[in-house]
Amino acid sequence: MRGPTKITGSRGSAIVEFVLVAPLVMLVFAAVCQLALASYVRSTLIACAAEGARAGAQFDADRKVAVRRTEAAIATSIAADTVTKIDATSRRTQGAPVMAVTITARLPLFGLLGPTSLSVTGHSLQEAGDEL
Repeated sequence: MRGPTKITGSRGSAIVEFVLVAPLVMLVFAAVCQLALASYVRSTLIACAAEGARAGAQFDADRKVAVRRTEAAIATSIAADTVTKIDATSRRTQGAPVMAVTITARLPLFGLLGPTSLSVTGHSLQEAGDEL
């Protein structure tokens, strides 16, 4: 009769290590992808808001021009489906007339953690009607 055998090798341990480590690696990878996507959407929306503010700040333009230009800029971007509201206002900032375009959007999340909405604003100094 044979007694108990002693296992001295590490045979089969790679599979166990993979099963333990793989979910953590995938979670970190998903978090990095989510952060990159949210940053890209935010940057795109800021650029679109600034473009709309520049169009609305021209001498003969109004807030409708700013909103239409912002919508046109967003329509060509990956963030088009995330936008929920676009608002343009003319205001004074430190005594200067400024056109401000605010975009409110949903963040494209594939997890339940983190913020779910985003609001960005683009500003542009309005042109004056006085000619030199």
